[in-house]
Amino acid sequence: MSTVTKPAPAVVSAAPAAKPTVPFMLPQLHEADIEAVNKVLRSGMLRAASKCEELEKRLGEMSGAKHAMTCANGTCALQLAYEPLFKRGDDVLVPAWSYIATAAMLVARGCNPIFVDADPATGQIDMNDAAKRVTKKTTGIAATHMYGTPVDIDAVQDLAKKHGFKVVYDCAQSHLSTYKGQPVGKFGDAVTYSFYATKNLGTGEGGMITCNDDALARQIKLLRSHGETEKYLHEQVGYNYRMNDMAGAIACSRLDRLPAETAARQQAAARYDNLLSEFAAYITPMRATPGSVSVYHLYTLKLNIEKLRCSRDEFSKQLMAEGVPSAVHYPRSLPQQPAFKEFMGMQTAPWPIADSLGARVLSLPMHHGLTDAHFDQIINAIRKVIANNKA
Repeated sequence: MSTVTKPAPAVVSAAPAAKPTVPFMLPQLHEADIEAVNKVLRSGMLRAASKCEELEKRLGEMSGAKHAMTCANGTCALQLAYEPLFKRGDDVLVPAWSYIATAAMLVARGCNPIFVDADPATGQIDMNDAAKRVTKKTTGIAATHMYGTPVDIDAVQDLAKKHGFKVVYDCAQSHLSTYKGQPVGKFGDAVTYSFYATKNLGTGEGGMITCNDDALARQIKLLRSHGETEKYLHEQVGYNYRMNDMAGAIACSRLDRLPAETAARQQAAARYDNLLSEFAAYITPMRATPGSVSVYHLYTLKLNIEKLRCSRDEFSKQLMAEGVPSAVHYPRSLPQQPAFKEFMGMQTAPWPIADSLGARVLSLPMHHGLTDAHFDQIINAIRKVIANNKA
């Protein structure tokens, strides 16, 4: 059992530690993963082949979907999902609080991103706000399962059913998460995944799309590989968005450990929830959507900066002075990104929650290897920084 002591408050001017003594994340490759890649190298079959097919079968089944298609990365996955479902000039509802790719690939498709504010408790897309932002040109919803937690899928599907919208779920951060007992891959018209190096199922790069519609799956497969139906016969113009078998081998090997690692993350999150409750006046963890089970890709807090005499960035620096790293996911909302400036004229209202989160959110170390000593150090560091910065 961990015992959290109460050391003296941190010194505000303390220089940041040269290196964190608590790892923010763990190296993800094991010897089994390296051997899996070596087998692919020895086979000489480096392109998408048997390991990508194995990943499609296994993760597709775990995700609850009929079809699964690997691709080069999570951004490509979004593009491959959007292209058959949306057309140029469509308005598509998208979270104002998300990683940029969710909205950027709509722009790449020629669609207009209509930004929706965030739920203050979860950071997920606020579907009450979404309903107010529907336009005559709106044809779909692109919703991100943020931080490892599903959105309010019932609310998304209800709005989609009411208006006949297509729905794409960005599941880059939420492998194996569930909603009301069902894998999130079962919902919507398409679900996209990322296997970027830092993801819960990281391969370096890689992605996947799942869906339950035969015609959509065929279209995505054509787009993924130059519209090719047989060797050198191209039914349509497409892309080279294939995943390679080395990445597929890493994913298949890591998939063996993913359920256990996910359970460890969930246990770590429960422990954070308990230990951080003493600081409820100053920090609030992002909560899981009711009915959902989070896989905690990130453990993200909101700082009550009105009750602190320091900014979020200064809070982070002072944690680092105690050897505790942190990260910001994300420093600004999507409407605040210069990349979307040309779309601001078609928006209908501000995004008070999403715009405020950029100055408040802070992610703590989250991985399956957090120990009693790590939790002692993290909680003591937070206690010291808060004690030194109470307004």
